Amino acid sequence: MSEIILDCDLMKYPNSGLYHYCLNIGEHVNTLLQKEQQPLMKMYLPSKDRIAIEKQEHYIFERKWHKVWKPFLGKCRIWHAPFQSGRILPEVDKQKDIKVLLTIHDLNPLHEGKPKEEQQKSVAHTQSLIDRSDAIVCISDFTKKDVLKNCNVGNKPIHVIHNGTHRVGLPALTNISYKPSRPFLFGMGYVNIKKNYHVLLPLLVQNSEIELVVAGRLDEPDYVENMKKEAERLRVSDRLHLLGPVTEGEKAWYLQNCLAFVHPSLAEGFGAPVVEAMMFGKPLFLSGRTSLPEIGGDVSFYFKDFTAANMQKVFKEGMNRYNTGSMVRAIKDRGAQFSWEKSAKQYLEVYRSLY
Repeated sequence: MSEIILDCDLMKYPNSGLYHYCLNIGEHVNTLLQKEQQPLMKMYLPSKDRIAIEKQEHYIFERKWHKVWKPFLGKCRIWHAPFQSGRILPEVDKQKDIKVLLTIHDLNPLHEGKPKEEQQKSVAHTQSLIDRSDAIVCISDFTKKDVLKNCNVGNKPIHVIHNGTHRVGLPALTNISYKPSRPFLFGMGYVNIKKNYHVLLPLLVQNSEIELVVAGRLDEPDYVENMKKEAERLRVSDRLHLLGPVTEGEKAWYLQNCLAFVHPSLAEGFGAPVVEAMMFGKPLFLSGRTSLPEIGGDVSFYFKDFTAANMQKVFKEGMNRYNTGSMVRAIKDRGAQFSWEKSAKQYLEVYRSLY
């Protein structure tokens, strides 16, 4: 097989979903190629001062002089651009013997209530990458439908390959970790307006025995501050805990010990935290928007709207069904369907289709 290069530029953001996406695609595709005794896929990584990762033979680290000379493109036959808001290196699409595969995760700006101008700018950038690509992968059926509705893909093949799941480590709190003293709801992800965590606060009002714990980067200071003010107004601020980033061990502990996992996000192309939570078999309460019903399937409970009355109804009925319906095995089985091994096999088929 001729050489494939995966652009891992976005691995410069450690612990992000895109970091793990690139790492897992690279590792699992190369495991398959190694078994077939085929050349490994190269991973084009950020410069060594921007990423802490042990050097491997198939790693290419970005250098300043690559702006004028990219010798690694000499043997390249497929360039995989893994994100719709990312890049395709200028020289790649000028070489007719290099095919470009673009992965589109989402068109979330269309669903987040962003200003019209911002929506148009985002879609226009994605369209520019589509125009320079030979094939497209979407990470969910929802994203594919969104792309076909809002972009022009012409006659280019468009595939759906679900993400795998990031395997969570062993549960372990540290001596400075927050340990809830009550039953708790757990959410994880960037804390911003898109993730919509503030709509969960009325559940604390109506369920005085529980608290809400959210792990993830406090992404929008104004949103975080407004959420805290709303918690004070509702007199539940002592039961709201926005932890910021946590370790893998802490995340696993919260997933293992929570009363339920909550993810009321307004827009997702896939929903990786949901699949991670499935591994622990806890009840899942999700928004009914974008890709989440596709990923959560019939083992999750959905907030169709975010009024306090509806959310309490969904939560109460969902917990009752979970506690009486032996759902743990079904939830874990659902999560097991999303594996990087399976995804890597599908990506390898797409790569080969471009030769």
